[in-house]
Amino acid sequence: MTTRCVKKQRRAEIICYCHNHTAADLEKDVLEHGRSTIMEQIIAESKAGKCDCKTLNPKGR
Repeated sequence: MTTRCVKKQRRAEIICYCHNHTAADLEKDVLEHGRSTIMEQIIAESKAGKCDCKTLNPKGR
């Protein structure tokens, strides 16, 4: 596998299975806002108990 393929694969990696956010989404969000508003949303929803990653994530986390 080439370095380019690995980078594409990492960018497509799903970070949040509850909202289907990818690494590329977070990268774009940081470039647009200077911080990750997506990560802020994920953390807030997790703290509010609105996260279902343990069942949606194939790795169970």
